[in-house]
Amino acid sequence: MTEKVQLKRTLGLAQMVLYGLGTTIGAGIYALVGELAGISGYMAPAAFLLASLMAGLTAMSFAELSARFPRAAGASLYVMQGFGSRKLATLTGLLVFFAGVVSSAALINAFIGYLQQFIEIQRVFGIAMIVLIIGGLAAWGIAQSVFVASLITVIEIGGLGLIIFYAAPIYSELPARLPELLPGTESTNWFAIYAGALLAFYAFIGFEDMVDVAEEIKDVKRNLPRAIILTLGITTVIYMLIMLAAILAMPPEELQKEKAPLLALYQHFSASDSIIIGLIGMFAIINGSLIQTIMASRVLYGLSSRGHIHQAISQVHNITRTPLIATAIAISCIFIFAIVGELATLAEATSLIILTIFSMINLALWRIKKVDPSPADILIIPHWLPILGFIVSAGFIISQLSHFI
Repeated sequence: MTEKVQLKRTLGLAQMVLYGLGTTIGAGIYALVGELAGISGYMAPAAFLLASLMAGLTAMSFAELSARFPRAAGASLYVMQGFGSRKLATLTGLLVFFAGVVSSAALINAFIGYLQQFIEIQRVFGIAMIVLIIGGLAAWGIAQSVFVASLITVIEIGGLGLIIFYAAPIYSELPARLPELLPGTESTNWFAIYAGALLAFYAFIGFEDMVDVAEEIKDVKRNLPRAIILTLGITTVIYMLIMLAAILAMPPEELQKEKAPLLALYQHFSASDSIIIGLIGMFAIINGSLIQTIMASRVLYGLSSRGHIHQAISQVHNITRTPLIATAIAISCIFIFAIVGELATLAEATSLIILTIFSMINLALWRIKKVDPSPADILIIPHWLPILGFIVSAGFIISQLSHFI
């Protein structure tokens, strides 16, 4: 009997941090600065910080669970371990898969919109070409596809680093202007921070995708939790530096009017053409789509390998060492969603799906910790953190649904 080909463990800590940053520091920051300034005004940096703390609650739950159960399609496995329900575990895995393909489709639509500003290209043809390129990279091999994603991530961070570099002199104004950035006792300021945090929260989503390549990580119980925590920490620092530079340089009402606020910031600080930042923004968008495609294919692989869906889907090619059938299903779904879906609708659907997953994951960890509170040699978080993470995630769901009532 031929031994089943397994996924290959090739990813180290540095690669996983870049993988995480690629899906977290994506298109959101390139558009979010202006919207957040419009909602929170001078409280926008505080709103970003609050959003980071709230996202960190669920990130810590994922970090502990990834060390306890280092397998692909992690969210599904976590729910299975927490609730003991095969149907709920399968549903969770499929929700993660659909969140990935819907998010990827939304990003491809955004990329085509940018691309059409530079060249004339028919939308359906453009989508088909991008989907084939992304699918080919995802099928090529995990080391190769993550190398490409990591390279683009370095370019993304380099673009943000350019803005921070040119903005460096303005940070000297921070001590004198700090009082206007702090909420004090005024309730309107605290409301502005909370309202902004609701929006900024989505700029930190992405760490949850990291657990789905667990079976391709070296020393996974040590490296994956560290990578999740480092990803969120680095993201927070970069976002805070960008938001502080924006608020110190331009009035919030002016930032809000900018359709491409980071391009405007780059021009403001460097006094040069901002086309390089626009191109980097395009790279950020397509990189997010690539990482979501890799994640979605690994979720199907994990579900199949554990018998939740047809076992043929978990077949791994003996040369590429990637799940080609799962990848083909993922890119087919992405193409369909990209063709028929609108960007705003796809983005809203992704947010609701991810928040539902977050809620279940936090509750699952809370239940698991009651049975096995302190396994040896892994990261352990306090019992109250997953409950607080559940409350925050459920609160965001209620806030989103209230807009439709």
